[in-house]
Amino acid sequence: MSTITIKDNTGVPKYRQIISSIEEAILNGVYKRGDKLPSINSIKIRFSLSRDTVLLAYSDLKARGIIQAIPGKGYYIKSENVSTVQKIFLLFDELNAFKEDLYNSFLKNLEVGVEVDIFFHHFNYNVFSKLIYDNIGIYNSYIIMPANLRDTDRILDKLPKDRVYILDQTHQELSKYPAIYQNFKSDIIKALNDGSKLLKKYEKLILLFQQEKQPLGMLQGFKEYCELHNFEYEVIDHIDKRVPSKKEVYLIPDDRNLIRIIKKAKELKLVLIEDLGIISYNDTLLKEIVEGGITTISTDFNKMGERLAQMVMQKESIKIENTNNLIIRNSL
Repeated sequence: MSTITIKDNTGVPKYRQIISSIEEAILNGVYKRGDKLPSINSIKIRFSLSRDTVLLAYSDLKARGIIQAIPGKGYYIKSENVSTVQKIFLLFDELNAFKEDLYNSFLKNLEVGVEVDIFFHHFNYNVFSKLIYDNIGIYNSYIIMPANLRDTDRILDKLPKDRVYILDQTHQELSKYPAIYQNFKSDIIKALNDGSKLLKKYEKLILLFQQEKQPLGMLQGFKEYCELHNFEYEVIDHIDKRVPSKKEVYLIPDDRNLIRIIKKAKELKLVLIEDLGIISYNDTLLKEIVEGGITTISTDFNKMGERLAQMVMQKESIKIENTNNLIIRNSL
């Protein structure tokens, strides 16, 4: 018990003194990984503290990954790295090139001493739920990319409201949380309007829309644009058996199917711009180069990552819409 030191009238909150005592004991080698800490009740009784004061100290150390709670046994040293100021839980739907840009920008703009653990739910509700439940109370902040999964609010309600941030897509039931998001409906309408002059030489717009992955707003905006401009259109969920024809424009949200449509066009000797148009989603360096450049509808993922880091570090409770733009290249 001598590892914990608490003094009155120092101006330092007592829960902070508990944290400092444990950190100092780790730095001095008194505590090593796997060692058991004094129980909450024993500290409470010895120093005449409230249970909440001791629990606040242990919760802070737990959120930083320094200690862990083992049910029925107590608290143990998990890491000797006391320099960790914050630990962040980051849950993506999947990893691809543009999300890697977002992730790297986010890491680059965090303060020193902040650690980030990244997870992926792959559009699976059960995986999403398990990852959240398994990590309740372990992190200082939770950044969640819910994608188009339904009823995620029921799971996120288990987390402290002031620690949750929503990324990329948000839904009405998640409106109570701060967010950096894309408005997929208005963004696709704006992008197609910006490209209207180029689209006039084509006869049909085709959207590849996979409901389990793509945001509903994308589909709604696509249909609204086509109907408003009397454009013939089609929505498909697979491209494998599709045979591209002249005067068609394909909107392809994912990179794998982008490569497939380019391959099909080559096999059919269809020439981009002259015979076939392609618009991809989410700009990458590769899309600047492939086939002389692929037209994209894209947001600035580096800016999104930078602003997200600022929001989390400053604990801002706001909503920010990250706008998309049409980047015109040789595929349209």
